[in-house]
Amino acid sequence: MSRIGKKPVAIPSGVTADIADGTLTVKGPKGTLSLGLSDLIDYKIEGEEISVKPANDTKQARSYWGMQRTLVSNLVEGVTDGFTKVLEISGVGYRANAQGKTLKLQLGYSHDVDLAVPEGLEVKTPDQTTVEISGIDKQAVGQFAAEIRRWRKPEPYKGKGIKYRGEYIFRKEGKKK
Repeated sequence: MSRIGKKPVAIPSGVTADIADGTLTVKGPKGTLSLGLSDLIDYKIEGEEISVKPANDTKQARSYWGMQRTLVSNLVEGVTDGFTKVLEISGVGYRANAQGKTLKLQLGYSHDVDLAVPEGLEVKTPDQTTVEISGIDKQAVGQFAAEIRRWRKPEPYKGKGIKYRGEYIFRKEGKKK
């Protein structure tokens, strides 16, 4: 039995959910999101809750159960509050600057790295070493943050690079003399 899957997803006021043509559509104050539904799971909208149950007792249906409930929960949370990832840049001369729909990164390469911000995401740079990515789709926010981080992963000796806020970088001791 899935502990997560058993809990129904509460629909807050101001949010509407609809199931049609194998798609769950959730509309809220921040926008609209949809999810393609699996045949292995039964979805029901009962009053102010969305319940998720396995359609049959197969191992695959039970293994999808908790994940599908979490995906439904992410839709509801995204249209009400949205999601934010914060990246911190550390290193001499490393900086970021958001210019409209482009993020310009200076990361010690011989050229600047220009990244186009995907549709539906908002990128802010409160200062030159902080990048805030926000949007209603959790997967899109996390994917874009990972693409930015990929340009300069934090290294273990000095900790230079791009890291998530709150991420612990395992530090190594340098060479002995």
